[in-house]
Amino acid sequence: MAGGPGGARGPAVVRDPGLQPERTRLAWRRTTLSATVGAVLAAKQAVHDDVTAAGLMGAGLSLLVWLVFLGVSHRRMVALGTARPRPMTPRGAVLAAACTVALAAFGAGVVL
Repeated sequence: MAGGPGGARGPAVVRDPGLQPERTRLAWRRTTLSATVGAVLAAKQAVHDDVTAAGLMGAGLSLLVWLVFLGVSHRRMVALGTARPRPMTPRGAVLAAACTVALAAFGAGVVL
């Protein structure tokens, strides 16, 4: 309900999202591409010289985290394709952030 000055109620304000959902969808696609490159490079580096159990574990965990991130980003991109996209849930935001941090940690761990 929209309230005007002095408490008077006016017509409900309808939000026009314009191109913002499309820009956000494109940002999710770029982020997914970046996560894909990071996961592939981490997996490649983990098994580059010689295959070890730790390298395979790092590559496997990178793949798992990447798949979770793909799921989160896909759900968000589908939600943004609707006429009135809903805000991202806190659970989805935390999961996306955790996947991003985990991929960065796996990438740094493989390099070091």
